[in-house]
Amino acid sequence: MTHIRLALILLLAGCTQAPTRVVVEKPAEEKPPRYVAVPFTALPAWREARHAMSLQAFLAGCARGALARACAAGAAVAAGDDEAARQFFESSFEAYALRATDGGETGLVTGYYEPVLAGSRTPSPAYRYPVHGVPDDLISVELSALKPDLRDSRLRGRVEGRRLVPYYTRGEIDARGAAFAAPVIAWAADPVELFFLHIQGSGQISLPNGERLRVGYADANGHPYRSLGRALADRGELPLEQTSMQNIKAWAAANPRKLADALAANPSYIFFREMAPGGGPVGALGVPLTAEYSLAVDRRYVPLGAPVYLATTYPLSTEPLARLMAAQDTGAAIRGAVRADFFWGTGAQAGAQAGRMRQQGRMWLLWPRGEAMPGGLAPPAGY
Repeated sequence: MTHIRLALILLLAGCTQAPTRVVVEKPAEEKPPRYVAVPFTALPAWREARHAMSLQAFLAGCARGALARACAAGAAVAAGDDEAARQFFESSFEAYALRATDGGETGLVTGYYEPVLAGSRTPSPAYRYPVHGVPDDLISVELSALKPDLRDSRLRGRVEGRRLVPYYTRGEIDARGAAFAAPVIAWAADPVELFFLHIQGSGQISLPNGERLRVGYADANGHPYRSLGRALADRGELPLEQTSMQNIKAWAAANPRKLADALAANPSYIFFREMAPGGGPVGALGVPLTAEYSLAVDRRYVPLGAPVYLATTYPLSTEPLARLMAAQDTGAAIRGAVRADFFWGTGAQAGAQAGRMRQQGRMWLLWPRGEAMPGGLAPPAGY
């Protein structure tokens, strides 16, 4: 389409007279983080961790690129042997402490999970909130293919006449109702549960016949994610320190007339695809996630597939939580070198842990010995 190509050319050329504003997801410019080489003895509780489970998670998605040789060696380690797995990681990898762009050693660690919500393949008064697939009019372009310095940048929009315009926001999509032209995979019973499905990016829908339908992230409308908890706090509805998922759900139940406006405060909207049944939910790496051993990271700083040692605490607790995780997922709110989202698993119990998790933590990237640091990462300092 010539008019779309023209809009892209004007955008990429930096023209100030572009015919319309478009939504471009481009990370903010910032100083590179630091990667400080450290001995494994510097990792808290390293020798006591359950490395056999960590190795199992790592092997699920490591056979590619610079990790391929280490993956082949790891496959030969006896399953279930924590000591052998620890020796494998120590002999095959070097550890690098992650430092934020401001030099800080700690960052925010949140949690996520795979929700299970009630729904149906067909709409009814009990099931009336659509789980949308990707609409035909959504245009998505990887800008790095046109301009290499726009790495990890994507443009999304739609055509209106001869103009490329931002795609509809969450509020606009919900307001359009049946007029919104997008396929519907299923119909949910509860709008708040559906909203949290959007936040998690994948989940299962429990159908009336007892079957389960698994859905996963397919695309998004290109608008930035905004925290519902922060929006409720800014409006004086909830204290910020009480904006857990559980408290937000309780507020929604008590304030149904305010709900639509509150949900619209997050303009981001996720479109789903139906996934094959069985296994775990699939993360950004394209492999099933492992409960309590898969981590969502900022892929600008932590390569997907790499082992990452995490030292934090359990939700609402000072009890240490230290283990080797596999970087297998990403998230719109996961920005920064020392920033992670801990995958707790599937269902209500996992959701309870994820909803309460907002801890401080430290992170160490494990990278194969003898392999060059991945593109975009600063050379590490020695110890």
